[in-house]
Amino acid sequence: MAFEGKNIAITGAASGIGRGLALALAARGARLTLADINLAGAQAVAAEIERAGGKASAVRLDVADEAAFNGVLDAVQPLDYLFNNAGYAMLGESRDMPYADWRRLVEVNLLGVLAGSLAAYRRMVRQGHGHIVNVASLAGLVGSPLMTAYSMTKSAVVMFSRMLRTEGEALGVKVSVVCPSFIQTGIFDASKYAAVDRNEVVKQIPFPVMPLAPAIERIVAGVARNEAVIVFPFHARFLWRLLRWLPGLSKPLERKALRDFRTIRKDG
Repeated sequence: MAFEGKNIAITGAASGIGRGLALALAARGARLTLADINLAGAQAVAAEIERAGGKASAVRLDVADEAAFNGVLDAVQPLDYLFNNAGYAMLGESRDMPYADWRRLVEVNLLGVLAGSLAAYRRMVRQGHGHIVNVASLAGLVGSPLMTAYSMTKSAVVMFSRMLRTEGEALGVKVSVVCPSFIQTGIFDASKYAAVDRNEVVKQIPFPVMPLAPAIERIVAGVARNEAVIVFPFHARFLWRLLRWLPGLSKPLERKALRDFRTIRKDG
């Protein structure tokens, strides 16, 4: 099996996709290091895995802290997989979002991925093997005018992952990027909202929200197959491919989304 006996580090492991990946990979025989800024949450997941007979430890990590990230990976020998999963979203118009919020989103969603990937990549090059998995989003492939900051960070993660994959091919290092549509992870509860009510935003989601369990299985299968870009479910792949062939279609879709949003935006 691809993951049996492997040493795997996962960021954002206390909840959502991170927790789901931890449970799935532990069930496949992996040894896990679970990192999260929410240490108690990561410890709870590690305890759940240990009770089920798996192997896991937990550590507190702010992924934007490069030195701390290196310290976490130093304890994982050898480092077979790194899942850069930590991140969050901001929803609203750019005019309503303070610069400080943009900066923190970049620190977590982009610089956190960069810090972890570079630290892992150097270790994996030295040992001659390894696989880096960066969790991005469909928003990183097609964008969303109501998630401009989020789309910006995730599109950067996609391009970074693609280019790092090319660099690593001859050095024994694999890189995959995961680009799902909306998944039932609690992301809407953890997101920040600017001049809009959370419940009103959720009502305007144009796609069905995918249950977490099949999403985790799709990610694990895609990583095991060493897929470069893991896009799912079907509507996400369809939209991605459609806009690659007909990029002009994106503008009317973006304008409609913005018009709909402005019916619920709060002035003030």
